[in-house]
Amino acid sequence: MIAAVDTLLKDIRNKRIAPVYLIHGDEPYYLDRVADELEKVAVPVAERGFNQFVLFGKDADVGAVINYARRYPFMAERQLVLVKEAQQLAGINDKSAQTLLEDYALNPLSSTILMLCYTKEDGKPGLDERKAWVKAFGNKGKLLGIKKLYDNKVPDWVGEYCREQGTKVSPKACQLLADHIGNDLKRLASEIDKIMINLHVGEEISATTVERLVGISKEYNVFELQKALVSRDVVKANQIVDYLGKNAKDNPLVVVLAQLFAYFSKVILVQASKDQSEKALAGVLGVNPFFVKDYLSAARTFPLPKVAAIIHAIRRADALSKGIDAPTMNETDILRELVFDVLH
Repeated sequence: MIAAVDTLLKDIRNKRIAPVYLIHGDEPYYLDRVADELEKVAVPVAERGFNQFVLFGKDADVGAVINYARRYPFMAERQLVLVKEAQQLAGINDKSAQTLLEDYALNPLSSTILMLCYTKEDGKPGLDERKAWVKAFGNKGKLLGIKKLYDNKVPDWVGEYCREQGTKVSPKACQLLADHIGNDLKRLASEIDKIMINLHVGEEISATTVERLVGISKEYNVFELQKALVSRDVVKANQIVDYLGKNAKDNPLVVVLAQLFAYFSKVILVQASKDQSEKALAGVLGVNPFFVKDYLSAARTFPLPKVAAIIHAIRRADALSKGIDAPTMNETDILRELVFDVLH
């Protein structure tokens, strides 16, 4: 877990609660987790009907939020005003509305807990922490920005999430889930929860378990494609290409190419590393030591100039998938051509 998020969650659980919160970023999983934790402890269950207000930005404006925040709790010590998707609040980008937020944050009502969850939307700028109204939340309460997890950190996140739930998980299962689902933490958590429901007491989540319960083919996936390429198994590689093409909805080409690019980029790092010990390479690659042998094998199979050519071919395949230079090629043909380039 992100250290700052972990600290904030611990503070909330221990009822070290600030009067105002502004959490923002492009990782909705953690924004929701912090908000859910505050909902659990801020107001006793019996008092929530009159003293807990969950608003959504698209249905409110800044003025309404401030009005809720300035009211006094009904026959209770405090109230909670939680605003989700705060970036959609009417007037949130107007200077007058931002002044209202700033004034309130600098002089919050002691009996109110106000939390704004501001999600960065795709293609739009995120929250600017240099703005006065944003700084005001940090001065009197908690201001926290949460960025989306980098792809190479996802397997570790999967392992940590499983450990938090008291479940063992194999390194290969972590990698398989990360490669198949990506860095969508909400979906990852949901898939892991489904897997755990079907486990026997004390059973570990293995790659086989993931393949069976998440619906990933045991023989025809990107892992197996990488192995077929490294072993120069032309027949197997093309069988996998055919399968991926027939099941493109579950195996979109853009994801396959991204995973192949990441794989061969790591192979170059292996070839460039002076220390070829598994421990050192695991640190360089940012992977579990369990996988280092795979990268060492690939580095022996493909010399550095060939790996550079493979990466160029992957980039070309990505361009082709976007209709550049080859608007009539389908995804299966593009992937088949890439496999040919890798193996020849």
